[in-house]
Amino acid sequence: MNPALAGHASEVGDKLVAMRRWLADSEAGALRLRGSEWFAWATAGGSNTVLLTAETGVAEVLVTQAEACILTDEIEADRLRDEEVPPEFSFHAAPWADPDWREQFVLGAADGRPVLSDRPQGDELALPAHARTRRMVLSEPERERYRVLGAQAAAAMSETLHAARPNWTGFQLAGAGAQALWRRGIHPALVLAAGERRLPLYRHPTPSDEPLGRHAMLVFCARRHGLYANLTRCVGFGHVPERQPDLFAVEATGLAACVAGNSLSAVYHALEQAYRHAGLPEEIRAHHQGGITGYQARELVATANTALALENGMALAFNPSFTGLKVEDTFLLGERGLENLTLDPAWPATCVHGRMRPLWLEARW
Repeated sequence: MNPALAGHASEVGDKLVAMRRWLADSEAGALRLRGSEWFAWATAGGSNTVLLTAETGVAEVLVTQAEACILTDEIEADRLRDEEVPPEFSFHAAPWADPDWREQFVLGAADGRPVLSDRPQGDELALPAHARTRRMVLSEPERERYRVLGAQAAAAMSETLHAARPNWTGFQLAGAGAQALWRRGIHPALVLAAGERRLPLYRHPTPSDEPLGRHAMLVFCARRHGLYANLTRCVGFGHVPERQPDLFAVEATGLAACVAGNSLSAVYHALEQAYRHAGLPEEIRAHHQGGITGYQARELVATANTALALENGMALAFNPSFTGLKVEDTFLLGERGLENLTLDPAWPATCVHGRMRPLWLEARW
């Protein structure tokens, strides 16, 4: 077994207590977690992902009052046991050519009672609504994994944009970013890239073969241990667009509203007012503003109606934008306020309301 998998007993134990409480409250016999985000949460950062873009993976977690196990096939079991799953879980591996085995095993484990699932099928029941909130409030071990991920994702971003050149295409910029993430053992779950012409046109610029030109933006949703570090940075090759201070002011208003007990809708309304104060009230409709992150790149997006209250231990990634401009980092909400997980101290920055915010990198080539 990988030594890195040891030491998760307390974290896994706390989560098993929560899951078994959900079983008892629902009078259910078994709980199965198919999604990659739930698998990572339950296993203290394990991955069931093979196909990077899939929502579900090659294994699932099954919990009863008597057992916590991994259901998979004989192709995957040894690798998952050796490299991904802590020893608190047993394994049940089926022949890959017998897809019905798993369903029969789950029915037997449930012993005639309902089955709870994150992605219910057939007669299965959905997890209780509060389960997702439980997942979004991160424990201290999860926060520490997040800190390491955030710092390394930021380093990968800085490395990429320092190397970028105006004659690179969007594909080249995105490819260099993905390579920098993979080199650090991070999944490039999303990489957006755009240059001078496309950046003002599209808020979600998937990479293209067009040369960057005088400036460019790079966006990461970088995943490891199931957690997402989301960040955006921009580089100028002799040209930096205006209005960056106005955008920082909008972001600062939203971040100031990120206080435990405030609702996500309160943050949205703060941003809405800030856009209006900047003289650009329509910009909030051009792109979502981000929200809670964690085991999904966007666990919950802030809107005028998202009443969920923020809690200490939640991770937040807001991305206010103007035409051709965006700012984004991943923060952890704690007793002392917001901790920037994706801060790179070497990246050019300015202090906005007591918080260091990333400037455009003015590249030399």
